[in-house]
Amino acid sequence: MRVTKWGDSLAVRIPADVAEALHIKEGDEVDVVTSTVPLAQTPTEDERRQALEKIRALRWTLPADYRFDRDEANER
Repeated sequence: MRVTKWGDSLAVRIPADVAEALHIKEGDEVDVVTSTVPLAQTPTEDERRQALEKIRALRWTLPADYRFDRDEANER
């Protein structure tokens, strides 16, 4: 998103798909929170590779009857 000047203030334009995903519309109040820790970070290809290597090195096995339930995982 790009920050632009709006009068004496700064503004961020929220793309329609992001606003829809966040269920926000014109006139809604939003809180802006500052953080010294990045809230979202896209891992690099090297970081992904290293993570997979660590997981593979653990040699974890799942029970034979294990079944991933996406809805249950997303309830957290």
